[in-house]
Amino acid sequence: MTRTTVRIAMNGVTGRMGHRQHLVRSLLALREQGGLHLADGTVIWPEPVLVGRSPHKLRALAERHGLRDWTCDLDSVLADDTVDLYFDAQVTAARVGAVKKAIAAGKHVYVEKPTAGARELARLAREAGVKNGVVQDKLFLPGLRKLRRLVEGGFFGRILSVRGEFGYWVFEGDWQQAQRPSWNYRAEDGGGIAADMFPHWEYVLHELFGPVRTVQAHLTTHVPRRWDEAGAPYDATADDAAYGIFELAGGIVAQINSSWAVRVHRDELVEFQVDGTEGSAVAGLRGCRVQHRSTTPKPVWNPDLPASERFREQWQDVPDNADFDNGFKAQWELFLRHVVRDEPWRWDLAAGARGVQLAELGLRSSAEGRRLDVPELSL
Repeated sequence: MTRTTVRIAMNGVTGRMGHRQHLVRSLLALREQGGLHLADGTVIWPEPVLVGRSPHKLRALAERHGLRDWTCDLDSVLADDTVDLYFDAQVTAARVGAVKKAIAAGKHVYVEKPTAGARELARLAREAGVKNGVVQDKLFLPGLRKLRRLVEGGFFGRILSVRGEFGYWVFEGDWQQAQRPSWNYRAEDGGGIAADMFPHWEYVLHELFGPVRTVQAHLTTHVPRRWDEAGAPYDATADDAAYGIFELAGGIVAQINSSWAVRVHRDELVEFQVDGTEGSAVAGLRGCRVQHRSTTPKPVWNPDLPASERFREQWQDVPDNADFDNGFKAQWELFLRHVVRDEPWRWDLAAGARGVQLAELGLRSSAEGRRLDVPELSL
């Protein structure tokens, strides 16, 4: 057995996403299973180096998880030749500058989705010849993996439309603590649900159904006043709801509503309904249900009588047929294989830049009140 150690500078792991999903449930989970085992007996061993601004938090995090290396000096860790890879899950506003430094230092980079500067980062990484990736975790969720199975198996026939519903009620922060940080609701700090979610919808639509060709969006701020982490009121300047219509290659129409001001009446916080000539499916984070053409009932509209049909019971569950690992961990494994063995990888910074482009066009579409074409991305 040959062990290949990959030292990974992890910036932003004191935050919720960086800590829970990327450190604990991805890299530490890989270490707990003895590393990432390849077919030829090689084991890829991830070695995190924690990076951040708070020495107290970093020291406590390292001690809790039995890690040796942490630092508040980003420049020193990027100058360390033993560090192979830079990962960034910082707040959005801090990410671009740090990733630029990592690329200039010749490090491979893997990041949570960038926002402003995404196209430049993709170009810089290409010119530097470093391997690069952006987190596109929704593709690796069990529900969407089942949905991909249906698409690739031809279950739908000709796909007609996609309808997505995402969101939940985020408390204002006055009488109950908000579930999201206050910067999410300040445009000047990079907040807004369109900037957050449209990049996700771009890669989901692109990978499963086809490239987005046009976008028409309406963005709004339903809750204009909120309270921050210190209990102080502030004006929400960023959109907390985005309603989008996307035309895809091949004539598929996608409608996706995203809102932090909606109460949930769904089985999961996000659901996609796909309708085709031969069948339909509803997929969430984990589950997926289908109704084939041959088993589709014939509802009759009659508002004078109460509905007697139990519509949800007319659908079938798609079986797992496999063990689904954590989605973030699954993508980390593929990227580590790409770094060490140069195995195929398509979720690079250019793919992330496509998502940022769609978010920017959504904001512009809403401001101008019209449908916009989505051009091919050029770096």
